[in-house]
Amino acid sequence: QVQLLESGPGLVKPSQTLSLTCTVSSGSITSSSHWWSWIRQPPRKGLEWMGLIGFTGVTSYSPLLKSRTAISRDTAKNQFSLQLSFVTPEDAAVYYCAKFYDGRYVDWGQGTQVTVSS
Repeated sequence: QVQLLESGPGLVKPSQTLSLTCTVSSGSITSSSHWWSWIRQPPRKGLEWMGLIGFTGVTSYSPLLKSRTAISRDTAKNQFSLQLSFVTPEDAAVYYCAKFYDGRYVDWGQGTQVTVSS
């Protein structure tokens, strides 16, 4: 089973950039047909898909967040990362990384809580 682990600061100030990294064990992020997503869940709300990076490095973003989101990868470290710029308190959430394969999300990280506050 692939394990995913999110890491990054739990507290970010308004207007700053949130940076999170997902480390993938047991399997390569360049494996064919694997897509690596960032998903978040604000308090008392449902899951929100933010974007993904595919096994070729192609990226796709939620239209609602596209102007502020960047997803990248480090294949040598088998990691992919999220940057969300100009954060506001509405960006406070639990952030998850997940693997999408064969039409479904097959593996999830445990999630990391991010608070936005000065």
